[in-house]
Amino acid sequence: MTLSPNALRNGLLTLWLVVLVGCQTTSTGTVDRSPSTSATSKHSTQPAQRSASSQSVRWRAPQKIDEPRTLWTRIRDGFLFEPSIIDNPRIDQQRLYFATQPRYFELTSQRAQRYLHYVVEELDKRDMPLELALLPFVESGYNPMAYSTSHAAGIWQFIPSTGQVFALRQDDWYDGRRDITASTTAALDYLTKLSDMFEGDWLLAVAAYNCGEGCVGRAVKRNQELGLPADYWNLQLPAQTMDYVPRLLALAQIVRSPQQYGAILPTLNDEPYFAQITIRRPLDLFKAAELASISTDEIKYLNPAFKHRVVTPSEPYQLLIPVEQAEQFSTALARLPDSERIPFSRYTVRRGDNLSQIARKHNLSVDALRQANDIQGSLISIGQTLMVPHGPTTQTASAPAARQQRIYTVQSGDSLYSIARRFNVEIKQLRAWNGVDTHLKPGQQLTLQMP
Repeated sequence: MTLSPNALRNGLLTLWLVVLVGCQTTSTGTVDRSPSTSATSKHSTQPAQRSASSQSVRWRAPQKIDEPRTLWTRIRDGFLFEPSIIDNPRIDQQRLYFATQPRYFELTSQRAQRYLHYVVEELDKRDMPLELALLPFVESGYNPMAYSTSHAAGIWQFIPSTGQVFALRQDDWYDGRRDITASTTAALDYLTKLSDMFEGDWLLAVAAYNCGEGCVGRAVKRNQELGLPADYWNLQLPAQTMDYVPRLLALAQIVRSPQQYGAILPTLNDEPYFAQITIRRPLDLFKAAELASISTDEIKYLNPAFKHRVVTPSEPYQLLIPVEQAEQFSTALARLPDSERIPFSRYTVRRGDNLSQIARKHNLSVDALRQANDIQGSLISIGQTLMVPHGPTTQTASAPAARQQRIYTVQSGDSLYSIARRFNVEIKQLRAWNGVDTHLKPGQQLTLQMP
């Protein structure tokens, strides 16, 4: 059969319209998701109808063509939770809280820049959700010196007993809960254990990280016995935990779309901040800072687990040094004479001793003795070991006193005025440390710089 040119053209046009309509029908309502190439089989084999909170599907946030590649974009690309589960009034409420803290990301990112890349790397190695890299923002504001009223410490806020369960050594010289690498390993081990316990449901795992696996387990069992849904959103949990997961998801939502929520994320490069240098012999941390040409504050923020400036390890340990100074430090350390490694000796406090007597005995100022041992007042105890500096102590004696950072949880009825008065600090200091204005909310955590 012979077709005229007009008939052929009309037929092709009709065919093209049919194909176009079919494409529109099949694509409506779908989201482009790229499954992780290394997802664990435990998650990838879950039934399709399972709750989104337990599906292990990498959701990649839309990225503008001209958007630079930063640590934030890498975190977005590693989000494991689907956008639909971030649509909840409790999350909206937490997001509004962050909207009242315009300097939140500016202040916390100054601390997080040292540690965040390492945390992301470790999560990626385990193919864990990168939302979890935001968990220390919720726990401590990425402050390694954070210490709560329940005696939790470090960026991951381990209490002493849980720290011991996960092999975080705690003694007079070292607190593994503040060790950046050791505590991160412990936290990811714990979160993995909780995920396994709750069959891959990460929202339940995160909730259990806050209030304990027994707390969440009992709530799940109670709902199951009552014939109620047993997912996170339908559980009755402690008030703090009811806000804990929504706060994490609110942060994830802001990081995913900062412009949409009026947030400014400081630029963080997707590159390591520190290198790990193996140290096998005792070393003065201040001398280490000198060798690396960095400040003593920087060496302490990177190595906050050591309670004294002199590190006396019983086995090799990893000292964290900024990447750019790592080679310089290693070379200088290899050339350092033994006499300069530890310009200190130990002194055990005896009955009747006081700081003034010990200082006179060793030809030191009391301030130099305090600085060497991080003592804020004059209280010492029998049997306590003090580090006694050798040689000139002018620099040590004149150094400004270090401040202890403490986390305070806002209670009902609190105000900036009452908190400032209670801890003998100024209101403007509270505002500067936390990026707050006047609005406080019960459960909110504030950082205090205690003299």
